[in-house]
Amino acid sequence: MLEQAIAGMRRDYFTPSVEAYAGDDSRRPVLTVEYDGPADRLEDRMTKGGSMLGDSDVDVAYRLKEEGDAAEGVLAIADRVTGEYALELNAAAADVFDLVDAAREFGQRADTEDRYRVVLESDGDHLLTYDKATLLVYDHRGELLRSRSLIPSGVEL
Repeated sequence: MLEQAIAGMRRDYFTPSVEAYAGDDSRRPVLTVEYDGPADRLEDRMTKGGSMLGDSDVDVAYRLKEEGDAAEGVLAIADRVTGEYALELNAAAADVFDLVDAAREFGQRADTEDRYRVVLESDGDHLLTYDKATLLVYDHRGELLRSRSLIPSGVEL
């Protein structure tokens, strides 16, 4: 089982929340992931070569478990070089779609490549922040949903 492959870190250890600002709000959308499992496991998963994985070291993706906008899915943060999942968690499709939509709006207003922020917290304490431009969304069969994904202009997939 994939959950066991992630060094004992279960998906139910994670609680996501999305702040998807809209309209004229100039704030970057934020996905906050609260981790309530063993703290040392999360830090171990987010460390490579003695230092924490940085923005350019990780990719974020989401895969639906079933069809439909009301569906649930799995959000994953993976090591960009190895493809190994650093963590994965269950997340509502509606929340991820709201994040993508808000990130697109933010991108039209802001003069920055990064469109959204991922904040990892453990026991209420800040652990890591990632500013990201891409969030790939896949359907339940593993096909890329370009219209639901956040793909910066000029990026070829």
